[in-house]
Amino acid sequence: MNQPRNILVTSALPYANGPIHLGHLVEYIQTDIWVRFQRMRGHDCWYVCADDTHGTPIMLRAEKEGIAPAELIRRVHREHSRDFAGFHVEFDTYYTTHSDETRHYAERIYAALQDRGLIEARSIDQFFDPVKEMFLPDRFIKGECPRCHAKHQYGDSCEACGATYQPTELIEPYSAISGTAPVRKESVHYFFKLGECAAFLKEWTKAGHLQPEAANKLDEWFRAGLNDWDISRDAPYFGFEIPDAPGKYFYVWLDAPIGYMGSFQHLCNRVGLDFAAFWGIDSQAELYHFIGKDILYFHTLFWPAMLHYAGFRTPTKVFAHGFLTVNGEKMSKSRGTFITAESYLKEGLNPEWLRYYYACKLNGTMEDIDLNLDDFVLRVNSDLVGKFVNIASRSAGFITKRFASCLGRFDAAIDVFQEFVAAGEQVADHYENRDYGRAVREIMRLADLANQYVDTHKPWEIAKTVGRDADLHAVCTTALQLFRLLALYLKPILPHLAVQAEALLQTTLTWDAAGHPLAEGHQIQPYQHLLTRIDPKQVAALVAANTSNLAAETESHSPARHAEHQLHEIHPIAETITIDDFAKIDLRVAKIVSAEHVEGADKLLKLTLDLGNETRTVFAGIKSAYQPDRLVGRLTVMVANLAPRKMKFGLSEGMVLAAGPGGRDIFVLQPDEGAQPGMRVK
Repeated sequence: MNQPRNILVTSALPYANGPIHLGHLVEYIQTDIWVRFQRMRGHDCWYVCADDTHGTPIMLRAEKEGIAPAELIRRVHREHSRDFAGFHVEFDTYYTTHSDETRHYAERIYAALQDRGLIEARSIDQFFDPVKEMFLPDRFIKGECPRCHAKHQYGDSCEACGATYQPTELIEPYSAISGTAPVRKESVHYFFKLGECAAFLKEWTKAGHLQPEAANKLDEWFRAGLNDWDISRDAPYFGFEIPDAPGKYFYVWLDAPIGYMGSFQHLCNRVGLDFAAFWGIDSQAELYHFIGKDILYFHTLFWPAMLHYAGFRTPTKVFAHGFLTVNGEKMSKSRGTFITAESYLKEGLNPEWLRYYYACKLNGTMEDIDLNLDDFVLRVNSDLVGKFVNIASRSAGFITKRFASCLGRFDAAIDVFQEFVAAGEQVADHYENRDYGRAVREIMRLADLANQYVDTHKPWEIAKTVGRDADLHAVCTTALQLFRLLALYLKPILPHLAVQAEALLQTTLTWDAAGHPLAEGHQIQPYQHLLTRIDPKQVAALVAANTSNLAAETESHSPARHAEHQLHEIHPIAETITIDDFAKIDLRVAKIVSAEHVEGADKLLKLTLDLGNETRTVFAGIKSAYQPDRLVGRLTVMVANLAPRKMKFGLSEGMVLAAGPGGRDIFVLQPDEGAQPGMRVK
């Protein structure tokens, strides 16, 4: 075990102006898994977060509801806390930026920056809404981007090209509140001289604190030049008033990251931690921020500069992740894929199903991830129920009924157990690097080995043979020893399921005990069902519950149905292609890990294919020739670089090669003996 580390972790603060949805949960689940892993490794790891509660949107929503902003943020805090708890996201404290602690550090940092000559007051022209009689915050002004000329962009940055600018630079601006053209009005504002921090920031951003792609993005901003940052807003505004500046308030983005400090101070007050040991300029603790890539600018330029020049330590690392798409597209209310955390739980879906699926998709980069709802059902049912839970369900019952719930003798030198133990450090490295997808693939490889062990030794057949009780006891004991290690490796992702496994095995799953099997005579509890399969109807109900104005898809526009009817029709030979065109086709060996009927399709089977380093879903028109269970475990050949195709039944991510005249005479191509998933076929 490595030397214990002292770690403070934060996630970006959710804005107190709306519900938590599945896109938000990517970050909090990602962070929670990492924190749980660190604790399992014996490190002191603290996880703090808070609601981001200031700004004009909060003020306007409270006004619309006829309540005070403080009442609104208290209600939203309860809702957010409920949703995070529902998905087993376990903070040491979940606080609010509207707190005395955050105000204290905001004023302290502001005063320190003033003393360094990095705050400047200057008179500026600002947009004013003559209808609402208020100065307009950047996000409440829209117009044409002055750089790329995209329409309907916000007043501080362009979502199309990523440019940042002043609201007054927008072309044909309009108020997002009233829709009227704003007028210019002079006002004194306070600026943080970010440009004077450029030398420090260039050095800091190249010192290993960021992912390579994040550092490259910052290079673009450095080349464009760093603008001074307007950190003040005019009344009316919900936030902290700037000391000695009546009617002026700290811009929400100044005190939002300071909310990390306020939240941690709140924790320190409660449990007796030393704030300076984590935030002081000489701190030896590790500080990590998990954020979305859309707020990279604030966390990697403004934030480290504020901290450094105010006499605090800077983050050890800032980890940025990508966005979530659902079924390959942005979340959409009209399609029912803008799914709230609350509705997911209300429809009775297990939160650990989603935790596992996100883990399968996440890595340490800023790549977007996709929640494919069909693949979600398949993967959870195949991996967690069909592979993981299956090991315990097929062995624990024999231990309880035939051997008084006591484990038998176990040879820890057995190859399969040693392979499981040896894989632990590789799995740990993947967790440490936030490459959860690799961790899951390695764990499921081990699960396959465990199931192969059970299938080879067939305890259900041994149980029928007189005089083989010792063999039965040994096989089932070995299966449960392997199950224990799988549960241990999955524990950061599936904390509730791990607790159930611990209750079954009557042990605590700790990383340092991985190589120490349960002793002979160790007593277990009777097996209780650990996890149910996802019923596709549950997912359909979830989509329906989140759908607004969903137009019914017409039969004539269904690509899947068109594909079904056209599969085996004879067509004239298409126009010729060149050998260069043919060479573009990437044929790969794939293992069929699951196959199932497609409800409503006459000729399609849904296949899950293992390509060695990734899993694909393919719809194949071979139902007339194959029963699904005959295909599982077989190797085949697929077109791996075929563009994904959106079908009525889901997204098809390739094509399986088959030949034959049709009907029962369709033959899925098989590669030569010795081929492995992912190998290229030439």
